[in-house]
Amino acid sequence: MTEKTMNLRGLKCPLPALRTRKALAGMAKGDVLVIECTDPLTAVDIPTLINQTGDTLEDTSREKKLLTFRIRKK
Repeated sequence: MTEKTMNLRGLKCPLPALRTRKALAGMAKGDVLVIECTDPLTAVDIPTLINQTGDTLEDTSREKKLLTFRIRKK
């Protein structure tokens, strides 16, 4: 199991969701992807994406303008 962090700060919709989808497609079952975003729309886009892919959104946090999502590949 590996953990990868992607810095998607400064990218606007739909790029964070598209890059997250692409990263998840290349990961093995059980791997963890941590996404760091500043676009407020990712608060809706990333959970919607995870609902579509069937992966697990383990944690979401917000600190000022930074949104962080922890996703486990199924």
